[in-house]
Amino acid sequence: MNDLFKALADPSRRKILKLLKDKNRNAGDILSHFEMKGSSLNHHLEILKQSGLVMSEKKGQNVIYSINTTVFQELIEWVYDIKGAEHETK
Repeated sequence: MNDLFKALADPSRRKILKLLKDKNRNAGDILSHFEMKGSSLNHHLEILKQSGLVMSEKKGQNVIYSINTTVFQELIEWVYDIKGAEHETK
């Protein structure tokens, strides 16, 4: 869970997730929405992949990135569990 929150803490990574929400994209497409170097984008994508928020699939010479909705579902369940426990203690 720590990797997940670390990944979500950065505004650039949140913007990447918003871009991937609309459609799967390759690194060049993602990079066109930022003013950063490719190496910085690769670093952000690697953190998102390590956290499980983003998946990658090689298609020909491109790597296509997509959101892993399973991790978001787990995060939502975790938040609801915390919220439920909060109401039980009141």
